[in-house]
Amino acid sequence: MRLDEIGRQPCSVAKALSEIGDAWSILILREAFYGRRRFSDFAAFTGAQNTVVSARLKALVEAGILERTVYSEYPTRHHYRLTGKGRELAPVLFTLVEWGDKWIDADGGRPIDLTHTCGHHIDPVTVCGHCGERLDPSDITPSTGPGYPTHLPDPFSTADD
Repeated sequence: MRLDEIGRQPCSVAKALSEIGDAWSILILREAFYGRRRFSDFAAFTGAQNTVVSARLKALVEAGILERTVYSEYPTRHHYRLTGKGRELAPVLFTLVEWGDKWIDADGGRPIDLTHTCGHHIDPVTVCGHCGERLDPSDITPSTGPGYPTHLPDPFSTADD
């Protein structure tokens, strides 16, 4: 399977990645969460080439994650804002930041501090929406859902322990 076909898999992770894209797209989203709106800022703060930034912004707009609006008529200039769909990616990015702080920047300390309005550094925690317990992979059992294609075999019927 080619990378551009990954979204055809019956898997929400694969479909999400096909819309979000690659590392450059994630870095653009990081900058959007930091409040950046302009093309030049995305290019400067991600370090990506202009052609890469242009392609990723176009894809994120087409996916409905960012919206592009005119902020200057003469010359015509656009800026980009997170949509509701884009803002709902915040927990994903916050968790990725926390993971990187713990496992990659552990010795040198976190390079960016994300502070909540309560005044404390954020500590993202993923919990079950029903019981409130912290999620741990050993407590999760995957099974096919209502959107899984019925013509495909159950991918969990022969799962290894």
